[in-house]
Amino acid sequence: MTMRDVVIRDIAGFDVLTVDHVGPYLQIGKAFETLMDWLASRGLLSGEMRMIGIFYDDPTAVAENELRSKAGVWLPRAVDVSGGGPVSVTPITGGKYAVLRHKGPYEDMAAAYQWLYGEWLVNSEHEAADAPVFEEYLNNPKETAPANLLTDICLPLV
Repeated sequence: MTMRDVVIRDIAGFDVLTVDHVGPYLQIGKAFETLMDWLASRGLLSGEMRMIGIFYDDPTAVAENELRSKAGVWLPRAVDVSGGGPVSVTPITGGKYAVLRHKGPYEDMAAAYQWLYGEWLVNSEHEAADAPVFEEYLNNPKETAPANLLTDICLPLV
């Protein structure tokens, strides 16, 4: 079994601009493309953006084509999303999180989740909160080799 480090962090709540995605989690890239196009059309792309994925369902318990997630981006300023369209604002609840840094391809993250929930969580003194997990993508998959991608998996705790 691969050894992994989990860090407990207090994360302040924040709002994320999001586009909904339903279907296989590995196909969330389509929603990210829609979000990036929307941001680009409004001149909102910036180096300060933080890319966030929010995941609502357990893929071992929900059919793959029914998995709910959101492709998101945090910006350092509020953005008006009124007027319809694919983008909405989704709050991330602040509080205590178990943060696991995954290095490698997104396709390999299922094993990290299995370890986080099946090994770390059950052997820790912590309990998962009733809130979605979110991921923060720390580098750009268009500029980074899959083996070097860094993702923080943030599991909310009670």
